[in-house]
Amino acid sequence: METQNNINFQRIETAIGYIRENFKQQPNLDEVAEHVHLSPYHFQRMFTDWAGVSPKKFLQYISTAHAKRLLKEEQATLFEASYETGLSGTSRLHDLFVNIEGMTPAEYKNGGKNLSINYSFADSPFGEIIVASTTKGICHLAFISNKTDAMHDLINRFPNASFNQHLDMIQQNALFIFTHDWSKLHEIKLHLKGTDFQLKVWETLIKIPSGGLSTYGKIAQQISKPKASRAVGSAVGDNPVAYLIPCHRVIQSTGQIGEYHWGSNRKTAMIGWEASQAQ
Repeated sequence: METQNNINFQRIETAIGYIRENFKQQPNLDEVAEHVHLSPYHFQRMFTDWAGVSPKKFLQYISTAHAKRLLKEEQATLFEASYETGLSGTSRLHDLFVNIEGMTPAEYKNGGKNLSINYSFADSPFGEIIVASTTKGICHLAFISNKTDAMHDLINRFPNASFNQHLDMIQQNALFIFTHDWSKLHEIKLHLKGTDFQLKVWETLIKIPSGGLSTYGKIAQQISKPKASRAVGSAVGDNPVAYLIPCHRVIQSTGQIGEYHWGSNRKTAMIGWEASQAQ
């Protein structure tokens, strides 16, 4: 059964999709509200409650022009441009709190044999999620539309593991990242199954500050593989832990938002929400 938060986000996601398709015309409040079948007053209130800023202000954050402005900054790197424009703030603390531990070669090859995995379902600002953990850390986090399909995906990733539906402290701690309740956030541990190359890419993604953006080419340079942009793109797409490994902060060098495993409208929502929260 869908929660009201998830229903609200679906409407916001639809609104963001409309804004993305029509941003050059700068649609006004009435136009966007009509598209999601809400009164302007109700839509303004719902959107502001979700994002913390008005739809008009949010449009400024997620427009392609915003991304291009950062990417074309001549006197600063992308990260410096993000910082100087106030798009990092206290959310840079994210860098300090997430630590990756790769699974052993045996765990990697045997599909999680002897691993006991707890999992649970939770709400987030961007829709319902499934989150799973081992004793060493979070091993999976994904946005979902169907719990049965979500479980099948988790089991396919670890076909030989044992599963228990239980919200443990590792999961609870990680979920605080969505509320920015830093007083309750201890260092988040990730326990991931991936190649050395994938782990290196994912570790680099974690260093992109909340509210900041990077490109596939920039990531390739940072891992000393400047010609490996395509391989970086594949590793980004294979990210098993949504949001905590912020692959949504990687966009195309043209300034376009680009694709996202969990939907480009959701990616746009996340970029804009983080920018508004940082401000």
